Amino acid sequence: MAIAVYTVPGMSCSHCEAAVREEVAALAGVEAVEVDLETKCVEVRGKALDDGAIRAAIEEAGYEAA
Repeated sequence: MAIAVYTVPGMSCSHCEAAVREEVAALAGVEAVEVDLETKCVEVRGKALDDGAIRAAIEEAGYEAA
């Protein structure tokens, strides 16, 4: 299983967390998404993760992955 970690500085509330989790979780190959508002980190676990697709999903949720 692959793990990818992203910093998403624009997240500040539970709505932010849910929006990012929902968009990223919908991607093919993603098995789990953990969002930590305190550290602004998003950890994605799955098989054959596509970095570009994950970054695009975070942008679709309205945020930018650093």
